Amino acid sequence: MSEAIAKARAGRAWWVPAVWGALLLAACLGMGALEGLFRWVEPDSRAVIYARADFLTLLGRHLLVVGVAALAAVAIGVGAAVAVTRRAGRDFLPLVAQLASIGQTFPPVAVLALAVPVLGFGTLPIIVALLLYGLLPIVRNTLAGIEGIDPGVREAARGMGMTGGQLLRQVELPLAAPVILAGIRTSVTINIATAAIGATVGASNLGDPIISGIVNGNTAYVLQGALLIGLLALTVDSVFARLQPAGPR
Repeated sequence: MSEAIAKARAGRAWWVPAVWGALLLAACLGMGALEGLFRWVEPDSRAVIYARADFLTLLGRHLLVVGVAALAAVAIGVGAAVAVTRRAGRDFLPLVAQLASIGQTFPPVAVLALAVPVLGFGTLPIIVALLLYGLLPIVRNTLAGIEGIDPGVREAARGMGMTGGQLLRQVELPLAAPVILAGIRTSVTINIATAAIGATVGASNLGDPIISGIVNGNTAYVLQGALLIGLLALTVDSVFARLQPAGPR
């Protein structure tokens, strides 16, 4: 009976990201229906609905940039954190932690300014900026998750004859998964908003209306971009909330 109740609650929980996602799609497809509202915000502007690119297209580009940066950050961050928790890499733990912290010390705008002369305009500089900016929560949470495991659990696993690789795959990573996923969730959610600055270097995404609105003094454009980015962040964050397993009790 309790299992059935738990399954029913889990099913209902997925309504939350579904609702946010539906609102996001509705806003992308029906922004023109809100012209009267935005006309009230900008009564003197000739155009109040951003029309240089389709909002769905901008959403897809935004997701692509954030997704690529997140995959790279997870691969590098989790891999580096796991490596320095092994006996052979333990000496490099402070270095990896400091390098991950430096990524958030530099503002993404500064990273873009340094990356554009080397990588050119477009999506690559913003992917690099988001990668560096998103590493710290992933590295920090992976280290905390793995190092927070009870040493007795490791000893029991070794006593059962597990190799180092089996211990990592079957014991350490599953136990650390809730903490690691929380770090990934933080990294991705932050970068959804940060990705908007990519519009300043030719990486077309949901930041386009915001930058265009700032340049042209059109508050309606800024609100449209901010609304869509906010809905996207809420959608993705609620999906992570449903995926994140409960920690050990």
